[in-house]
Amino acid sequence: MKIAAANKKLDGIIEKVEKEGITAAGLIEDLKELREFALKEADPLVTKVIRLSYEFLTEKEAFDVQAQYDEDEDGSEYPIEIEDKDNFLYLLNLLKNADHKINREEIKDYRTALKEELY
Repeated sequence: MKIAAANKKLDGIIEKVEKEGITAAGLIEDLKELREFALKEADPLVTKVIRLSYEFLTEKEAFDVQAQYDEDEDGSEYPIEIEDKDNFLYLLNLLKNADHKINREEIKDYRTALKEELY
């Protein structure tokens, strides 16, 4: 995120999730506020991923989104098993530097996985 206040909000959300987990009080409201910053930054990918994330958290009360994969020697992909909290923290940290090419690709993977799970 580019706006300093957005990064401060994002850091606060990360700290809250690290301490209290994905069921932290006020987390959904915090994400909605963060989304407002993404709208101001005119970043539709980040805006959508934040919205899909809080919708997913509201509906499932979990963050078991399968968006991370690894490859074996044969080139076959397989999902990486990751705890909900760590999975969500990973996504939040990607958002801190959402303009980075590799981060954007991974954020797109989360967007696709969230859309498939929700719709």
